[in-house]
Amino acid sequence: QVQLVESGGGLVQAGGSLRLSCAASTRTFSPYAMAWFRQAPGKEREFVAAITYFAENSDYADSVKGRFTISRDNAKKMVYLQMNSLKPEDTAVYYCAARLGDRLRYTTNEYPYWGQGTQVTVGA
Repeated sequence: QVQLVESGGGLVQAGGSLRLSCAASTRTFSPYAMAWFRQAPGKEREFVAAITYFAENSDYADSVKGRFTISRDNAKKMVYLQMNSLKPEDTAVYYCAARLGDRLRYTTNEYPYWGQGTQVTVGA
């Protein structure tokens, strides 16, 4: 019911910034919460940030608080992740995820819809 396509990944030096975008394709009229997760080589996929449909609530992993900002534009069916002050440990494949309903959730099994991922590499 929701197709997701991420873009905006790339190679950046430590301290730099990137903005990830996620385009949602859906015919649903139901509200849906969105999130970003990431997966580094050899590690499990982990929560990064989430936002409710009307953006009244958002939350972040402790490791990115104060550096990353999640936002959305429902008219364009887009979600964004602004990443500042990037660190080498932020290197991972970043995934956009969606779930019908309007509550924040923090685990992968609570999101049925996923994009293909976009690689972010932060050089030291």
